[in-house]
Amino acid sequence: MLIMLLVVFTDLVGFGVVIPLLPFYGEHFGASPLTVTMLLATFSGCQLVAAPLWGRLSDRIGRRPIVLISTATSVAAYVWLASADALWMLFAARALQGVSAGNISVAQAYIADVTKPENRAKGMGMMGAALGLGFIVGPAVGGQLAGGDPSALTVALPAYAAAGFSALALVLAGLFLKESLPAAQRAEAARNRPGRIAQIRDAFARPNLRRLMILFFTTTFAFAGMETTFALWALDRFNWGPRQVGELFAMVGIVLVLIQGGLIGRLTQRFGEARMLLAGTVTIGLGLALLAAAMTPIVGIAASCLLALGMGMAQPSTSSLISREASAVEQGSVLGVNQSVGSLARLVGPLAAGGAFTLGGPSAPYVLGAALMVVSSWLATRVLRRHRTADLGVLAL
Repeated sequence: MLIMLLVVFTDLVGFGVVIPLLPFYGEHFGASPLTVTMLLATFSGCQLVAAPLWGRLSDRIGRRPIVLISTATSVAAYVWLASADALWMLFAARALQGVSAGNISVAQAYIADVTKPENRAKGMGMMGAALGLGFIVGPAVGGQLAGGDPSALTVALPAYAAAGFSALALVLAGLFLKESLPAAQRAEAARNRPGRIAQIRDAFARPNLRRLMILFFTTTFAFAGMETTFALWALDRFNWGPRQVGELFAMVGIVLVLIQGGLIGRLTQRFGEARMLLAGTVTIGLGLALLAAAMTPIVGIAASCLLALGMGMAQPSTSSLISREASAVEQGSVLGVNQSVGSLARLVGPLAAGGAFTLGGPSAPYVLGAALMVVSSWLATRVLRRHRTADLGVLAL
């Protein structure tokens, strides 16, 4: 598992390098706020299509080959981004990056392969910590390489740095990553080959899976809207450039690592995944509401910490609960469908946030997100109620 975590960390460093500068670079080519959010949403749109395909293929031919192919694709995408000299090239490179990022579901399936159900949330939390560490290092490096002046940006150096990090992940995977899925399970998955539509329909036909995936969608929708408009909001509210935004995102990554890497395992063992999920959704809602009202940098920083705390509790708990609803031979498929649900949220959420920003002002996306988190919290109470009922049933037996 350690090698997979290192691969995820290294790849996410590359991903994080370009995040702080893309909104500013889009504006460099004359993009409106809505177009900037569409640029960021392109990534998720392609990830939406790719994730179930990667997940299903990994069930059939193994996790390792898919990790290698998708990571190599990521290297090519960042090299393309480095040479971009027009807005359409930014969109094309981001689309290819989205295709390669569909492998997150494969990494989750790998974790599910090598952990016991009772330790699943801890394993997912460790993966989340690897993602968070990547998001600490990546935006900080990207912000420093891009500079602090919004009017004088270069994307080539950060993009080449991202390509280098992804290339390092490819080397690590090629040399050290072992296959986690036994041949017998791969053969069984190959015999049961539902089509993509059937795969999605089957997942949503299960009430527990459907509820968890809808909750994952609403939570990701709200958070993605914040991520993709934060740079524009911070520029308007505090006149921050890429360096300041990168440092803020690095701080968010630190909070995520502390929660997911150090605390989530112990917290879920004591309180259970369902309770942690509810606490996470409530905390995200509070963070978004505070961000909407923030008029000073210190309040904005505090709100961002609340958001990171909430996501650190909610995401690994959701992934663990979803994984436990899937059989051993369909981990990649089910987690791939869930990854697509998240990608759809990251596609629609930024578009909605961009529209809200344009029509309602800089804080409007966060008011929208806070309202949506009320729905997420209600769904989380349903999940908690269902698990309490299941626990009572077990005690009765």
